[in-house]
Amino acid sequence: MMNFRQRMGWIGVGLYLLASAAAFYYVFEINESYNKLALEHIQQHPKEPQEGTTWTHSLKVRLLSLPFWLWTIIFLIPYLQMFLFLYSCTRADPKTVGYCIIPICLAVICNRHQTFVKASNQISRLQLIDT
Repeated sequence: MMNFRQRMGWIGVGLYLLASAAAFYYVFEINESYNKLALEHIQQHPKEPQEGTTWTHSLKVRLLSLPFWLWTIIFLIPYLQMFLFLYSCTRADPKTVGYCIIPICLAVICNRHQTFVKASNQISRLQLIDT
């Protein structure tokens, strides 16, 4: 039987996916200004900055010139981290909540490695002495 935390986790996962779908729809279908900026960037590529160009426009032009894979990495890593955290809240064992998040996962792995090294050092100190 599911407890309250698991139910809230599933509701959070559902709302997160619904908000993600709405955001993707907005970015790829509704937002005309991004499309206009992208077309403007492709159609005119000035060699020298024009006079009267604001810093925000030049920043937008430089950000639009970044490759697609970089934009994918920038947005996909935090998106997946949040999704995996919400998904981990649906587990039955509350001690495993958050193990999918990269910093926590790395800390757990490093802690296990240090514990293993300490245990092997203690075992090597307890050598049997033959008499």
